[in-house]
Amino acid sequence: MKVRVDVMLKTGVLDPQGEAVRHALGSLGFDGVEGVRQGKVIELELADGTTEDTVKEMCEKLLANTVIESYRIHMG
Repeated sequence: MKVRVDVMLKTGVLDPQGEAVRHALGSLGFDGVEGVRQGKVIELELADGTTEDTVKEMCEKLLANTVIESYRIHMG
């Protein structure tokens, strides 16, 4: 079973990588980009029957720094 976890910095947390991308896009002539938030996607191949609660535990313990990051789980 494939599971995708999207991890993003929480709103209000400084995102220097996102800001660098925004600046670079402007330098390349892409006007109108007012903000960029950069995150990560983690794809997991898990045994059938793995519960969403188990994936949440994975996120809380390792995959996301829940102090500054939020995550969204996509099962199936």
